Amino acid sequence: MNAPDPLRDTVRWLTAHTRFPASRLAPGAETLLCLASLVAAAEAEERQRFLIQRRDPAQTSALRAHGLRRSQVHYKCDNSAKV
Repeated sequence: MNAPDPLRDTVRWLTAHTRFPASRLAPGAETLLCLASLVAAAEAEERQRFLIQRRDPAQTSALRAHGLRRSQVHYKCDNSAKV
């Protein structure tokens, strides 16, 4: 599935509703539409960036448990009771 592209969607909307580029909206309205689509594109890019999972919680937990088990194996031996 293709990722949504706000800029392309804006141009499609302009083409469908205003017969763009043959007829155009007022400059202020076009500026607002373009600005809104740029903001939407930046937000979409930000959401895509945070979909990457940098740490696996299960792996972190397993490594912590493994370290705890290793630390419990190495106990301190007291050799003061000699035969």
